Amino acid sequence: MEETLLPRSPESKELGGESLLMGDEVKRQLWLAGPLIAGSLMQNLIQMISIMFVGHLGELPLASASMATSFATVTGFSLLAGMASALDTLCGQAFGAREYHLLGVYKQRAMVLLTLVCIPVAVLWYNTGEILLLFGQDPDIAMEAGTYARWMIPGLFAYGVLQCHVRFLQSQNMALPVMASAGAAALFHLLVCWLLVHAAGMGGKGAALSNAVSYWVYVILLAVYVRASSSCEKTWTGFSTEAFRGARDFFKLAVPSALMLCLEWWSFEILVLLSGLLPNPKLETSVLSITRVIFLTTVSTRRTACS
Repeated sequence: MEETLLPRSPESKELGGESLLMGDEVKRQLWLAGPLIAGSLMQNLIQMISIMFVGHLGELPLASASMATSFATVTGFSLLAGMASALDTLCGQAFGAREYHLLGVYKQRAMVLLTLVCIPVAVLWYNTGEILLLFGQDPDIAMEAGTYARWMIPGLFAYGVLQCHVRFLQSQNMALPVMASAGAAALFHLLVCWLLVHAAGMGGKGAALSNAVSYWVYVILLAVYVRASSSCEKTWTGFSTEAFRGARDFFKLAVPSALMLCLEWWSFEILVLLSGLLPNPKLETSVLSITRVIFLTTVSTRRTACS
């Protein structure tokens, strides 16, 4: 007995079309979010690798590096990353409105302003040891952390420029170059860490300096791509004097964005700083240094996937 085929109702056709569109959208989102998440993970690997190398030097160097990195995250990295996220809005709007040249202007403006913000932050990092002593931290850890933070200062300026390049490319849905550059920088960081920490005998100072070297390599790779790729020929037209105007409009978005990100990151970083007040600060801070990296990696990955 042959089975009778009934015509599909308009409602079923609409539902089938909606599910098909939803499936295409899911694939599209995964194709974009996958490389972004991978790039974010590999960017966070840079600091994680440095902490791992320092961990082989002893309990005091590990506790000091963890304390210095937490202080640097609270006062610098979270601030720069939050302010740079204003480019998500500015560049996204310009790209959607087909005003492609504005993306390059916004990126240059952010680079200039974030570099200026780095100057007082660098002064703060230079006095990290004295500041930690004022908050009652262990003197040995505070002094070692102060030295580690001073050697991280070159990486501060690289980090601000890096965030601007990443936001600039992400707003154009260019996730693969970000992922590839982050992977290359992470692999390069392994070599740099070994050379500076062990081969050159710099110890913890070498681990801190290696962060700066790898961040600058990451920046150079992205800058070369932006300059050489035909995909950015409309959005990057060279340096412009417009970048030195409109600072007020940028800060209107950058300050609230920075506050939102800082409050999220500070919620855990404060625990690391408070661990220095416990009876055995070297052990407690060393233990929290491991969970700290996992926490920051999870948070940054989630934010990247949602954006």
